[in-house]
Amino acid sequence: QVQLVESGGGLVQPGGSLRLSCAASGSIFSINAMGWYRQAPGKQRELVGEASSSGSTYYADFAKGRFTISRDNAKNTVYLQMNGLKPEDTAVYYCRIIAGRGSVYWGQGTQVTVSS
Repeated sequence: QVQLVESGGGLVQPGGSLRLSCAASGSIFSINAMGWYRQAPGKQRELVGEASSSGSTYYADFAKGRFTISRDNAKNTVYLQMNGLKPEDTAVYYCRIIAGRGSVYWGQGTQVTVSS
């Protein structure tokens, strides 16, 4: 069984920063991709960005230049550093991992609210 525990969400003013963390534990032998998605009220869940096991990263257009994904493979943890936050970034943020055998796991989600 695999568990993903997210932390770091909260309320921040426009232009502020937040850092989300997602730690994976349990029966994981290897992890391929680690990434983040988000879902705003009334909208579909969308990809924020993803980091491969080799360290290469991919970002959605809205995230480029403002968000950075990094991973600590020794800790099975992925981070999302968000700078220059805007009200439209308000959403529930979910981490997702793809394990070595192709299984997909999701975190429980953490709320990010950008408001003055």
